[in-house]
Amino acid sequence: MKVQFDQVTVALGGRDVVHAASLEIPSGEVLGVLGPNGSGKSSLLRTLYRAVKPRQGTVRVDGQDVQKLSGKQAARSIAVMLQDPPTDFDLSVAETVLLGRAPHQNSFGKDSAEDLEIVREAMERTEITELSGRMVATLSGGQRQRVMLARALAQRTPVLVLDEPSNHLDISHQHDLMSTVRGLGRTVIAALHDLNLAAQYCDRVLILDAGRIIACGPPHRIITEQLISSVYGVQARILGEPQDPVFAFRRRASPAPDSISTTSAPRAESNLAS
Repeated sequence: MKVQFDQVTVALGGRDVVHAASLEIPSGEVLGVLGPNGSGKSSLLRTLYRAVKPRQGTVRVDGQDVQKLSGKQAARSIAVMLQDPPTDFDLSVAETVLLGRAPHQNSFGKDSAEDLEIVREAMERTEITELSGRMVATLSGGQRQRVMLARALAQRTPVLVLDEPSNHLDISHQHDLMSTVRGLGRTVIAALHDLNLAAQYCDRVLILDAGRIIACGPPHRIITEQLISSVYGVQARILGEPQDPVFAFRRRASPAPDSISTTSAPRAESNLAS
């Protein structure tokens, strides 16, 4: 399912934090949204799952304005995994994952055999089956993160939004998570801090800086040492093969006279992809 951001501007506290962002994500693509803290990554994603209404512009899923969808329509199209899972759930792991089936149930909310099988599969894929009877509030941050992913998977939506999905996860589970979502065949939009995860698992990356899109394209073309220095303010070395880069960071970079600007960042592809 295709996702489109058309001239989306987001204001928080009377200040624009995302500026006229335009982007098209084809069906089935895994897009990584990168940028330093405060660059507007989460704010842009929130317009997609309707937690924030754009001050200007439109977000569309399969050609439909998300603001005009009913709550159930939106929940059947878009699933979300947030960076900080709630800790006040008075539910077991299995009950929490089962919430992902709510948009697909009728008003009586009865759990079908299909619902239970989907939940079982989601818990198995995220390796939380043995936690099914535990209360969510008793889990570690990493365990809760995997429960939230299982709930999003159980929702069976064509679009999946991940806001810092590797938060609280150890290295092994970070790769497990990204490998899992990579293999779903769904449209995935993930706000990430880890450039190496983005390079390994994303079809394209979108770079935000100060709320503006400065580059978009395949990771190996877009994430350059110059861009890392300009956007993140650190020195970096790119190791490995050109098509499979690994990024190593050394120390904070000094401002360079030839640093790229937000208007001259490398662009392997247009910001508004076709």
